[in-house]
Amino acid sequence: MFKKIFVHTRKSIKLLVLLIVSLFLIVGLVTYIFKPTYRVILNGKHIGYTANKSKLQAKINDYIKNGDGQGVAYVQMDQLPEYQLCLLKKGIVTNDEEIYDKVKNQGSTYYRYYAISANQEEKVYVSNFEEAESVINTLKEKNSSNINTISVSEKYETDKQEFKNQDEAVSELYVEPVSKVAKRTTVTSRGTANTSYNISGGKADIGINLIRPVNGIITSRFGESSSRRYSKHTGLDIATSTGTPIRAAAAGTVTFAGRKGSYGNLIILTHENGVQTYYGHCNSLKASVGQQVSQGSVIATVGNTGNSTGPHLHLEIRKNGVAYNPQNYLY
Repeated sequence: MFKKIFVHTRKSIKLLVLLIVSLFLIVGLVTYIFKPTYRVILNGKHIGYTANKSKLQAKINDYIKNGDGQGVAYVQMDQLPEYQLCLLKKGIVTNDEEIYDKVKNQGSTYYRYYAISANQEEKVYVSNFEEAESVINTLKEKNSSNINTISVSEKYETDKQEFKNQDEAVSELYVEPVSKVAKRTTVTSRGTANTSYNISGGKADIGINLIRPVNGIITSRFGESSSRRYSKHTGLDIATSTGTPIRAAAAGTVTFAGRKGSYGNLIILTHENGVQTYYGHCNSLKASVGQQVSQGSVIATVGNTGNSTGPHLHLEIRKNGVAYNPQNYLY
């Protein structure tokens, strides 16, 4: 009886060894022909294969958290990839980078920045709170008359904004104290100015890009008639507070700066292609004849000089001496 048990046991061991060897051979053969990998599914669609799902997902998670650019707050993903374990022939290539790009492209990037507002209107944008705080402190030191209307708000948006450095932000926001600008500045005229009433209702190709010299309310449009004028209005009137900085609409040369009849204190910039821009009724002039100024430079401040009933900028755009409607190009 013991002999029968021994024989049976020996046969069982041989069979078990044979099974183990067969299993190893099968596993080895499968491993040689196939490799374990993961099928990647996004929004129900197959987008590729990865051999290391942990590494790929970690890269995607890092992108969601930090994005791939300065100022990114986070990236919102509506769908994350799914992984399915499968066996592929060794000749099939994984495509982690392509999968990563496809996942990135279906996300929405949110940028964090800070908006500095004056009178509840967003004026400038900076990249961090420290810069915003520094701008406000500088405005306080300069005793800007609008300091009580300045506020800062944190923004999360999908569109990038153009950031200003501290000097640019202060220049954009600063308004001289009334006590410093209430008295009209007396200036001596320099240069030549064409103040003819030659106007055109058409639109000339001026060949240059312009920016707004000031922000404000349009109170009198081009071509309007008034009992205060001898002819139709040759420009555009934009009302804003006394002392508001007036910026050059385009780069050019100052060819007139001084007092000019009903224009009051006037500054004229000559640009390319026979184009000139006029800035009238100024309180003070910050540039002189012959000076080269860049686009956006402060050339004067808003005033109420000449034939004027309140603080505003009179803006003219002339080409070869003919006045054209500024609203064809601005506002």
